[in-house]
Parts: sequence; structure tokens; C-alpha cells
Amino acid sequence: MPSFDTVCEADLVKVKNGVENTAKEIGTRFDFKGTAASIEIKDKDITLIGDADFQLDQIADVLRNKLTKQSLDVRFLDYGDVQKIGGDKVKQVIKVRNGIESELAKKIQRLVKDSKIKVQAAIQEDKVRITGAKRDDLQATMALLRKEITDIPLDFNNFRD
Repeated sequence: MPSFDTVCEADLVKVKNGVENTAKEIGTRFDFKGTAASIEIKDKDITLIGDADFQLDQIADVLRNKLTKQSLDVRFLDYGDVQKIGGDKVKQVIKVRNGIESELAKKIQRLVKDSKIKVQAAIQEDKVRITGAKRDDLQATMALLRKEITDIPLDFNNFRD
């Protein structure tokens, strides 16, 4: 029975490279000289530190540009709230999404069921497995998911015939 997995996985090596390139640019840019502007990554959390909100926005903009140059979709980034830390500094934590949350998985499952395409969707941990009798039905399902789910970048892997 043909099947494939619907996943949401960022290439963490490219994310790390993007963060390192952003840190290099922050170190060399004139408007960041003598400020607390910095960026660091731990596991799947990117931390931005700056003197004010607008500086965090500038750092995030540089990060988005670097990730785009790495051919990585920026919809993987989940921006947290801006928090005040010691003195007059602010910080923002950006989480890198990995895996499909249960609510989105249920939405995908409902979308597949309502589409009347002869396939089944099963939630398996942080991915959704789609199975069907015909390869054409699976490809139609992929096109449907690409069209309907726009808030996160979906990827399709483990295609079996």
C-alpha cells in the first residue's frame, strides 16, 4: 500500500550556520558597535539580546536574511515575547519548530478526510502518515496539503510504493 509521511523538520545545521553568520554580521556592523546586541543558539532555541525592541527587530531581520540565503524557510521560526532583563536590555527567544503539533495534525487529518480523496491519515507522534491505494491519490493529497496549510512549511518524506 503506497504511503508517505507529512513532517515539519528544519535542517538544524543550516539554522546553526545562519545564526553564526548573523553573529558575525552583528559583530562587524557599525550600528551595533558598543551595544549589547548578540545572538546565540542552544538546542532548538535562538536567543536574541539587545538594548531595545527595535534592535531585536534588526537582529531578527538579519537572521531571516541569513536563513533565506541558506535556502531555509523562515516559517520554522516561532517568535516568543520580548522580555526585559537586567539593566536596560531586552531579550527574545525564538523556537525552531520541529515536528507537527497535535492540533495541526488533527487539522491535517480532518482536511484529508473531508477532501473525499480515497486516502487515510494517521497521526504518529510528530508526523502524519498518509496511505492510499493509488499513487495519484497520494500526489493529489500532497497538493491539497501544500495549498491549504500555509502557516508552517510541510515536507513529505518516506514515500513508499
